[in-house]
Amino acid sequence: MRPVEWSTACPDWETRIVEGRSLVPPPLFPDEAEAALAIFKSLRIVDVPGQPTFGEACDDFVFDFVAAIFGAYDPGQTRQLINEFFLLISKKNAKSTIAAGIMVTALILNWRHANELLVLAPTKEIANNVFTPAMGMVNADPELKAFLKPIEHLRTIKHLDNGSELKVVAADSEIVGGKKAGFVLVEEVWLFGKNPKAAAMLMEATGGLVSRPEGFIVYLSTHSDEAPRGVFKKLLDLFRGIRDGTIVDKRKLGMLYEFPAAMIASRAYRDPANFYVTNPNIGRSVDPEWLAEKLIEAERGDQGELQIFLSKHLNVEIGTRLSNDRWNGADFWDRAADVTLVTLDDLIRRSEVIVAGIDGGGLDDLLGLCLIGREKGSQRWLVWAKAWAWSVVWKRRQDIATKLDEFIAEGSLVRCELPDEDEAAALASISDGEAPPEDDQELTADIVGVVDVLEEVRAAGLFPASEAIGLDPAGVATLVDELMRRGFTDDQLKTIPQGWRLTSAIKGMARKVAARTLRHGGQKLLTWCIGNLKQEPRGASGVVITKQSPSAKIDPAAAMFSAGMLMALRPEASDDQTLDEFIAQMKTAA
Repeated sequence: MRPVEWSTACPDWETRIVEGRSLVPPPLFPDEAEAALAIFKSLRIVDVPGQPTFGEACDDFVFDFVAAIFGAYDPGQTRQLINEFFLLISKKNAKSTIAAGIMVTALILNWRHANELLVLAPTKEIANNVFTPAMGMVNADPELKAFLKPIEHLRTIKHLDNGSELKVVAADSEIVGGKKAGFVLVEEVWLFGKNPKAAAMLMEATGGLVSRPEGFIVYLSTHSDEAPRGVFKKLLDLFRGIRDGTIVDKRKLGMLYEFPAAMIASRAYRDPANFYVTNPNIGRSVDPEWLAEKLIEAERGDQGELQIFLSKHLNVEIGTRLSNDRWNGADFWDRAADVTLVTLDDLIRRSEVIVAGIDGGGLDDLLGLCLIGREKGSQRWLVWAKAWAWSVVWKRRQDIATKLDEFIAEGSLVRCELPDEDEAAALASISDGEAPPEDDQELTADIVGVVDVLEEVRAAGLFPASEAIGLDPAGVATLVDELMRRGFTDDQLKTIPQGWRLTSAIKGMARKVAARTLRHGGQKLLTWCIGNLKQEPRGASGVVITKQSPSAKIDPAAAMFSAGMLMALRPEASDDQTLDEFIAQMKTAA
């Protein structure tokens, strides 16, 4: 009987995962689940000593997941009621072998003639990690060999009775377009998150389900070795929301092995006694002693290596990416966050003087603004940032589009829309000296946004009379024009030489972050930019900052160093206007 209603949420997951209980609901159709489990449990794992079956070697979490997948099939309607699944689990928990078992089981149960079953892997190596155990399962069972034929060089297993095929495809070398797969499994989704073409690729790979309602999609992944992005970030946010009950979608189900927030905050995940939380197969495919030893080694070594170990083997999400050549202050950035420093008003209220740094602004870049205030009393530096980006960035840098959308939702990034192609061409054809049309103002939307913020600070009387705004000298003519038009003076603008000349700010601000005499509001935008910084030596003692990759954006962080150069001069506010007077002035203006 078809269930009338069901839910795929698991709002008490934090309690369940610590207690070792199931993270998925019972199957909708128990008989279908049992039939699939009978097949799955009989498959042999050939690369394990003794070649045990899944039934002999696996923990219950595997069977819960398999039952949830195949137990969502309604035989009366020949329809999969829950058709998308996501398993997020730590490395070495037999994920690739589980993937092979699920797809071989699906191939055996599939009733559609000439159907295609697809495993999509990001690389050839990962594709082989799935196909090799799948082929071994068939070759180790004489009954399966009677009607299933592995074709090794094609990474294909053919069903001899109905002509269906299970294909394992490496996305880095084979064409996914034109696939009509009824069952799809996507391995290591975190790597697809780094591929700007991944969204289109996955759409092509899963498009066959539109005419095959009995099919399903299974996503498998460990955590990323950097902050999640792209399709991985989208899936992670979606399935977390479904699990938590904040998103209602009963057609999707996730089994996400993550530490509860309280255990992350207390660093309880570093206690070997808690390794089981994200390693449900511990004691089987995961050696707890090995994990404990490797954690100790990682803690002794480079901080970046520790972060990667935590993300891969304990499924702890990386926030600030800590690579080997990171900015020295990145190690301490997260702990310098001050959650009470959120808005521009917060900064103005707490500061006795404020300076600004501005960086970037190309069409393919962010225009970054960073304000640093010196806190009344404590004299700590308070950092607040905002950025603007033209819509073309979303097209040219699709691999970071989801990150940019996240910053827009946070309020730290503003998207500026470019005019359509015909209008842009007309604007480009205007000869020098000819007045542009009035609606050309749209092309300076980011500049206007920056100066609007600077005017708020000036109205509060917190800018110094001179050297208040630090500018990267490259490409600032339009910005300077707008500042002059709004009444800012030449004395208030300061060109900040870039490159190794920023060494004092780069090194000095790292020390202030470590000492927590620099505080920031924990903005996702600025934290992301800090993680994108790459620090390189220059000369005997100089350093420069660049970005880790072409798509990485660092403009607000670069603006922070420019502002730091000015704050290091110990400026004083030019206006003795009180905060009460400023607030009264703003209310009058409103």
